[in-house]
Amino acid sequence: MSNSGSASGSAILEAKQTFNTLQELSKLLNTGLDSESLALAVRLCEQGAHPEALATVIRELRRESAAVKTRQAPDEV
Repeated sequence: MSNSGSASGSAILEAKQTFNTLQELSKLLNTGLDSESLALAVRLCEQGAHPEALATVIRELRRESAAVKTRQAPDEV
């Protein structure tokens, strides 16, 4: 393996380890984000999204989703 191949392999391993650490923090903080949602949130932050604004949007989407489910529940019975 060349030096550039070794460096890219090392970078990939480091990225995986970092994401695993983020997943553990997410679980400890009870964010409720699954791996895919967490990865998307990280990518949005890397692209310049404001983390607090993103958190607010996620909370609001959850609230709206719960409200929709609550409104639909009586119809299903």
